[in-house]
Amino acid sequence: MRLQRPSVYLCAFLTLLNDRLGESLIFPLLPFLLANFTSDGRVLGLLTGSYAIAQFAFTPLIGALSDRFGRRPVIAVCVSGSVLGLGLFSITVAIDWQAVPWAAGTSLPLALLFAARLIDGVSGGTAATAAAVLADISPPERRARAFGLIGVAFGLGFIIGPALGGLLGRIDVNLPLLVGVSIAALNLVLVLTLLPETHPIQARIPLPRKRDLQPFSQLSRVFRNPQVRRLCAAFFLFFLAFSGFTAVLVLYFKQAFGWGPGLAGAAFLVVGVVATVVQGGLIGPLVARFGEWRLSLAGLGFVIAGCLMVALADRGNATTVVFAALAVLALGTGLVTPCLRALVSRRLDDAGQGAALGSLQGLQSLGGFIGPPLAGLAYETVGRQSPFWLGTLLLLGVIQLVAGGMNRQPAGPPATAAQRTASKDTNPG
Repeated sequence: MRLQRPSVYLCAFLTLLNDRLGESLIFPLLPFLLANFTSDGRVLGLLTGSYAIAQFAFTPLIGALSDRFGRRPVIAVCVSGSVLGLGLFSITVAIDWQAVPWAAGTSLPLALLFAARLIDGVSGGTAATAAAVLADISPPERRARAFGLIGVAFGLGFIIGPALGGLLGRIDVNLPLLVGVSIAALNLVLVLTLLPETHPIQARIPLPRKRDLQPFSQLSRVFRNPQVRRLCAAFFLFFLAFSGFTAVLVLYFKQAFGWGPGLAGAAFLVVGVVATVVQGGLIGPLVARFGEWRLSLAGLGFVIAGCLMVALADRGNATTVVFAALAVLALGTGLVTPCLRALVSRRLDDAGQGAALGSLQGLQSLGGFIGPPLAGLAYETVGRQSPFWLGTLLLLGVIQLVAGGMNRQPAGPPATAAQRTASKDTNPG
């Protein structure tokens, strides 16, 4: 197929990486970036969640726009928003606001920081649209492997983001942000010059009604579909748990084990390396051998094991146990996320893939908004280890949802011989 050329994968991959870097470059540095403005943990939590809630609110619209007008123009507009959001954040941090008489002592800098994160979150719909590009150029039986690029970008984002933040931040805390802006600008240039349109005109569908573009309306429509209802619920709960306990990881390492930025950054580096290896090179052969269902369940087991290992570590064995735990957790996450996406995508026809995958991104963002405040509340009121126990309980619920849907075959026309063969691999029992 002509569209399956390197430029498509390059643009999709860089778009996904840019989406991840917009988050991973800022997240580890937020306490330092905010030092001149506030030390209030509640403000830090809200600023962290503002990106996710903006992404949740607008991703369904962006997915529907890509189904109506094509992937290329939507990605270009969203990447432009990423350049604007990161640029505004960088400029706001760089300004010495105490030297600006009319702004000193006001909430203007914080307002600009929130605006920057909201702009970047709105443009975060690039991930869903890039996933739709991969779905456009991949047959159903190969989508799990194609969606592995999402995990590679996620893993590299964890590698490059914290590494740049740690190294360049020692020189100037704003320098990693400037690198992030440069990467987003490069992404925009490549999209405009190299990315072809992958969504043909004959496959495009009209925009839904305005009320149907509300994020909760979009999600309710997905949950009314019996073919994907359980899997979408599993996807949401997984990211609710994952975003919750990862949000308090660095704080837990600092307070429970006395770790500094060096060890904490190295821990995230382990996560990035393992996730990249799994989703970049192993996911295709593993899916061919075991199928998406089995890998989803195995991955959930690994994530649970990683949570428990972190919760049970102590100061005496923290370095060994935590690094091993995060490797196991990254292995599990690297299996779960592309396989659940592929299972949902395979149960839908080609029309509306952008909206459906946009809904998955919306569920991920909603989990990313709700999970951290819940984990932070549990951390402060119940105990330091409670977010990991809570995450474990939620993940057990995810296992029940995924396992309960294993024997529910999607409706559709009779399968071809190749599809029947793939079905044996992906639906055990």
